[in-house]
Amino acid sequence: MNIKQDIIQRANHVFYVVIILAICIVCRLVSVQYFQKDLKGKFWSERVAATLIQRDTIRAMRGNIYANDTSLLATSLPTYVVGLDPTMAKPEYFNKKVDSLGLLLSQIYRDRSAHDYTDLVRDARARKRRYVLLNRRRVTFQERQKMLKWPFFRSSPKVAARGGVLRPYYERYHPYDQMAERTIGNLDAKTGRGLIGLEASFQPALAGRNAVGLVEVLSGGIRKPVDDGPDMRPEPGMDLYTTIDVNYQDMAESALRSTLEKYNAAKGCVVVMEVATGEIRAMANLSKINTSVGPSRYVENFNHALAGRTDPGSTFKLATMMALMEEKAISLNQPVATGSGSVRYHGMDIRDASRTGKGTITARQVFEKSSNVGIHMLMRSYFYSRPDLYCRYLRKFHLTQPTGIHMKGEAIPVVRNPDMKGWSKLSLTSMSYGYEMQITPLQMLAFYNAVANGGRWVRPVLVKQIKLADEVIEDNQPYVAPEPICSKETARKAQELLRGVVEHGTAKHINNPFYAIAGKTGTAQKVINGKYQVGRYYTSFIGYFPANNPKYSMITVVDNPQGDNIDMLYAGAVAAPVFKAVADRIVAYDYRMHPPIRANTSGPRSSTDLVAGYAGDLHTISSALNLPNEPSTEGWVEATPNGHWKGRPTRDDRVPDVRGLPLRDALFLLENRGFRVLVEGRGKVKEQSIEPGQQIDKTPGKVITLMLG
Repeated sequence: MNIKQDIIQRANHVFYVVIILAICIVCRLVSVQYFQKDLKGKFWSERVAATLIQRDTIRAMRGNIYANDTSLLATSLPTYVVGLDPTMAKPEYFNKKVDSLGLLLSQIYRDRSAHDYTDLVRDARARKRRYVLLNRRRVTFQERQKMLKWPFFRSSPKVAARGGVLRPYYERYHPYDQMAERTIGNLDAKTGRGLIGLEASFQPALAGRNAVGLVEVLSGGIRKPVDDGPDMRPEPGMDLYTTIDVNYQDMAESALRSTLEKYNAAKGCVVVMEVATGEIRAMANLSKINTSVGPSRYVENFNHALAGRTDPGSTFKLATMMALMEEKAISLNQPVATGSGSVRYHGMDIRDASRTGKGTITARQVFEKSSNVGIHMLMRSYFYSRPDLYCRYLRKFHLTQPTGIHMKGEAIPVVRNPDMKGWSKLSLTSMSYGYEMQITPLQMLAFYNAVANGGRWVRPVLVKQIKLADEVIEDNQPYVAPEPICSKETARKAQELLRGVVEHGTAKHINNPFYAIAGKTGTAQKVINGKYQVGRYYTSFIGYFPANNPKYSMITVVDNPQGDNIDMLYAGAVAAPVFKAVADRIVAYDYRMHPPIRANTSGPRSSTDLVAGYAGDLHTISSALNLPNEPSTEGWVEATPNGHWKGRPTRDDRVPDVRGLPLRDALFLLENRGFRVLVEGRGKVKEQSIEPGQQIDKTPGKVITLMLG
C-alpha cells in the first residue's frame, strides 16, 4: 500500500513539472513573438506576417463588347502597380543602375525628386526588404511599355529582369460613356462579375479564367508572386460582337430624352429592330430621377424594354383584329355601330377617347380611330362565346411567352385565360383592347415585327457572335419560328390597317410624303388603387418603315407625360413623334433604303456648271460623272468661253480670284492668305469685295466679303 502511494505521489510530481514546463514554453513563445524585438527593431509577429504565404487570384482580362461596326462599347483597360525586390540584383548591378532608376521614377510620377526615389530603393535594400511599393499610383499600359526598357525591369533572352514587378489590374471602361448603359451592363466592384445587362448575361464567356497561385504577403498587405508558372497566367475572356449600331442608339436616346424632358415624363424606351433578322440596332431606356440639388435628370437605371411589364393598351388591338380575321369573322368594310362612343357592358363603362370614331363606322375605321367600343362590338359578335379560342390565338401570336432573347432579365408576360384565377365575364372585353395583362415592350415589338415580316416571327437578338481572338466560338443565326403566326392574307390585311392608322387615323400627324410608316398608337390609362386615372397614361407607338418594304420595326414608349391639355397627352401626340424623329434620321442615314440612281447611259453630261476649281478635284468629278473636256493642266483652273480650261494664277502675295469657286475652295485660298471671310447668300462665289490681283496687306484681321449665288 505504501509502495502504491509512493508511485502515485511521484507521478503527480512529474505531472506538475510537465505542466510548469508547458506553461513556461507558452510564456516564452508569447514573449518572443510579441515583446522581444530582433536586431532590426521589429517584433517577431510582424516578421511572420511580413512573410506569410497565401493562395491568391489574379483576375483575367475581361473580353470586349463591340458594336456591329466593331467600335468598342466596353473594354478593360489595364493599370499596373509598380514594385521592386531590391535584394535580387547583385551589388555591382544595383550600384550601377539605382541612380538611373530614381531619375526615371521621378520623371514618370513627378511627385518626388530622383534623389528621394534613389534613397527609397537604397534604404529598402539595406533593410533587406523583399518588396517595396514604388508609388501608389498605378501606371497605364503605355507607361508600362516604357518601364519594361528600364533597369531592374528590362528582360531579354540573355538578361533577366532584376526585381521589377508590374502587377496588372483591369478597370472596365465604356468609350461611349452612358450610351446603352443598361443594355451593356456593369460589374460588381468587389468580385468583377457582371451585375446586369450583357455583362451578366455572358459572364462565363467574358470573364475568362483567373490565375490562382502562391503569393508572399509582405508588410502593408503587399502581395508578391512567389513564382511565374502557368497557373499564375490568367486566360483572357472572349469578345461579344453585338447588333447595336452606335449611330442608331444615339438617334434613339436623343429623341427619347428630348420628349421625356418636354413632357416631364417618368420614363420611356425605344427599341429599333431589323425586320428580317431580329437584330436589335438600338435599345434606349431612360428614367427620371429627382436630385436634392438641381433639376431632375434622366438616366439608364432600368431596362424598361426588357423587363417593364405593363398593360399595352390599344397597340394590342392588332392582335384582336388579326384573331377575328383569321377566323374570317369580320370584313374590314363591314359597318360597326359605336353610337356616341360609350357603352355599358355587365356594369362596366366602355368609352372611346377619340371624338372622331363615333356613329356607324367600318371595322377598318374602328382600328384606325382606335375605338374601344368598336373592338368590343366586334369581339362580342364572335369571341365572347369562345374565350379559349381567342386565347389560343394569343399563344399563336407569341404573346404569352418571353421572346427568348439571349439576355438575362426578360420578364415573363402575364396574359389571362379562362383557367386563371381572377378570370371574369369582363376579362375578355378588357383584354381585347389591351388591359388585364402585363407585357413588355420588346414582346409587343416582336409581334408587330412578325406582321411586317409577312407573318414570320423572328426572335430578337443582341449578340451576333462570340469570338476568342479571331476564332468564332458562337455564331447566332436569326431564329425564325417554324410556323407563321397567321396566314399571308391576314398579314397583308394587318399591314393595311397599320398603314391606315398613319394615313387616316390616330397617327396621321407623322405621315410624310418621303417614306411610308405603318404602326399603331397605344394610350393605356393607369390603374391606381383599382381605379383608372384620367390624365395619367402609358403611351406607345409600334410600327415599321418603310411600309411598302419593311426594313426596321420600332417601338417608342413615353410613360406618364405631363401637361395641361389632356388631348395632347395621348400616344399620337407624344409617342408617335418620337418614332418619326428616329425613323427620319435612320432613313436619311441608311443609304441602302433609297433606290439606286441610274447611271446616265445616253451620253456625257453637261459641264456648264463647272466654272472653276482645283484640277485634281475636277479630274475626279469628270471621271465619275462622265463629263467631257477634263482639265489638261494642274493646279487652280477656270473654264474658257469655248469650253476649255486654262490656269488661274494664285500668287501668295496677291488677292486670289475666287469667283466661280465653291465656298470650300474659296475659303481655303483666302484664309491661307490671312483673310477673315464673310459670306452672304448660297451657292458658288459670284462676287468678292476686294478685286483679285491686288497686293495683299500684311495687317492681320483683313476682311473680305463673298457674295454667293
